[in-house]
Amino acid sequence: MAARTRLPLLFPKNLPPFRNQRLVQTEAAAKDPAYPPIVPSRTAKSKSALRRQVEEHVQKVRASPVEEKLALITRIQRQKFVVYPQTFARDADRWYQHFTKTAYIPGLPEKFTRGQEHTGGEEGSPPAAAQTTVPGIENDAFADIRSLISRVILQEHWYQKKRRPFLFREQEHMVGPLLRNLVSGLTYSLAKYNPLLPLCSLDVNPQVNFYWSRGQRIIPRGHRSGRLEPTRFQIDDHPHTQIRITQQLPEFAPLEASYDAEVPEITLAPNLMPMFRRQYDNNIFTGSKLPDPARYGHTQFHLVPDRYHRDRMARQQQSDQVEVFLRANGLASLFAWTGAQAMYQGFWNYEDVTRPFVSQAVITDGHFFSFFCYQLNTVALSVETDANNPRKNLLWGTESLRLYESVQDGEVVGLNDSVIKLLVQFLMNQP
Repeated sequence: MAARTRLPLLFPKNLPPFRNQRLVQTEAAAKDPAYPPIVPSRTAKSKSALRRQVEEHVQKVRASPVEEKLALITRIQRQKFVVYPQTFARDADRWYQHFTKTAYIPGLPEKFTRGQEHTGGEEGSPPAAAQTTVPGIENDAFADIRSLISRVILQEHWYQKKRRPFLFREQEHMVGPLLRNLVSGLTYSLAKYNPLLPLCSLDVNPQVNFYWSRGQRIIPRGHRSGRLEPTRFQIDDHPHTQIRITQQLPEFAPLEASYDAEVPEITLAPNLMPMFRRQYDNNIFTGSKLPDPARYGHTQFHLVPDRYHRDRMARQQQSDQVEVFLRANGLASLFAWTGAQAMYQGFWNYEDVTRPFVSQAVITDGHFFSFFCYQLNTVALSVETDANNPRKNLLWGTESLRLYESVQDGEVVGLNDSVIKLLVQFLMNQP
């Protein structure tokens, strides 16, 4: 009969290595699942199925080239709020800031305010010593530009058509040629100082479109009632003239500077602005097609409509809405233009921009000029992507500045050199 042996409770450390040996075959069998993972049905009416559809759509858009990506983003046609850049709704600029997540900063960026101590916002001609404040422009060149603007004003004053224009087309017939000649003349005169201008594209009466979603709502009625859907917006803008360039303008402020900016929060529905829904093609367009090398925006020029009269608004006790109208116009137009530029580079709601996109705008009625600078810091504006997004878009703007007083005896009276300097500085902006 065999003898019984007893093992000690505490094993010695010098036992064979079977204690620390790994079972490789067992671990491999445990890591490899025997069955494929269970995924929600694509056609079921459930939240998990909807989440799977969204994820697959996002992955499909990510893997597509830019042209197909734009087609996939704008494919679904639902009713959307149409944002008009030129609107007479009260306090429209606050609504537009909420729709575009834009913070307004009074004044212009620092690069445009350097050397303005002599001019400030005063009207009239400053002394000749103050003409050296335009960087890169000599006094003689500035004098030539000043005489060019005087000739353009006199030409349109004496040689424009004197017959009465069609209804609500006075700005187009009277001020439109002045602005067109002014932009083309300044662009040609400054081409030797700014290397971007000889290669730029000058668009006359272009079209700019942008489509995005911001917020969500519960569908009140219909076969889809009770469901959540994103609130969609569309901007269809028609600037008078715009300049496109082949290189991107430098940023006005770093991305981190927008974290602490304040954006107005509007809790009311957009149709209380009032704003109305329409259903047609979703469009994203910068004014040119994708293969165009001049794919970056430089400066837009806008004409106010005929219904915009400062004196009439003052008589109606709406003087506080004079600058609101211009601010809303500059905000909506520049957001649409810079947003479309970002889309042309492959950025969209689920792939936010990695660098700011910058553009400028000038709005005028022939006498008063307003200057705006816009920096697009984010296009992730939907509910899903804006949850933890501290970035905000930024808009800088000035109050209205008068270019000249009047024309008397064949001379321009009260020509404001500070406005001319701002025009030159805007066109001289380069990387």
